[in-house]
Amino acid sequence: MTTKTSLPERAGRRCHNVVNPLHSTVYFSPDTPAEFAALGIEDRSAAYFAGRAAALGAVGAGTVTATFYNFKHDLVARHIPQVWKVAPPEEVLAARLRAADRTLRRLLGDATVESPEMAEAARLALRAAEACTRHARPLYAAHADLPVPDAPHLALWHAATLLREHRGDGHLAALLDAGLDGLEALVTHTASDRGAARSWVLEFRGWSLEEWQAAEERLRGRGFLDAEGALTEAGKQLREDLEDTTDRLDLAPYEHLGAADVARLTELATGFTQTAVAAGAFPKALLGKG
Repeated sequence: MTTKTSLPERAGRRCHNVVNPLHSTVYFSPDTPAEFAALGIEDRSAAYFAGRAAALGAVGAGTVTATFYNFKHDLVARHIPQVWKVAPPEEVLAARLRAADRTLRRLLGDATVESPEMAEAARLALRAAEACTRHARPLYAAHADLPVPDAPHLALWHAATLLREHRGDGHLAALLDAGLDGLEALVTHTASDRGAARSWVLEFRGWSLEEWQAAEERLRGRGFLDAEGALTEAGKQLREDLEDTTDRLDLAPYEHLGAADVARLTELATGFTQTAVAAGAFPKALLGKG
């Protein structure tokens, strides 16, 4: 299925790919565990689940597993809802915003954070987010109810969060339609050229090697993986189709922004993201296979 658009091919995806890392820096920043430890949350997984789910309120493990999709429920239930007894969602959200402030200032520098270009990028990203929709997008909808920070770099981080969760919620619909469970989605992504290292994914998502191998066997049975665990042609087409469907479901914010401003936001965010990557914002295992 194709959708009529005034944008160049995959312009929205290209924009997302350089805006999203600005949000994601907080997950790998030393500033984040420092802020969460001050609240009494010292476990890495507990901090991740709490930080990303806090906008939903003091939800249970089932809600987090459903909305995050590819984490093993046992791992989620080890930390949720107990973490809300340590720090309520409103305190977690404030800590995450403080971490974002510290992280972006450290990675980009105060001059960039306070630059006219940062303010311009924030305005463009927030305008794009105006066209995001709440229906069937729980993580986006929850974050859309949060106030927009005043500081431009935090406003950009907030807008990047909205755009990330909007696209992510749509991507889950695409995965469901393709018949991939959470672990199968991880296996096919890791097998792709863009995927992170399997060892890193296993460590953080809570799955065992045996469960991973069982998922690989299921995918071989469907013709998506070969004997060595690489994607077959059918598997590569599956991943391409998933991204195309996600693009279609995520078109509205970029269509609303318009081709010229999408290109400008992409240009600005590319510069910020390249600076962050050069400053060591992400572990090598996450940056994929090259």
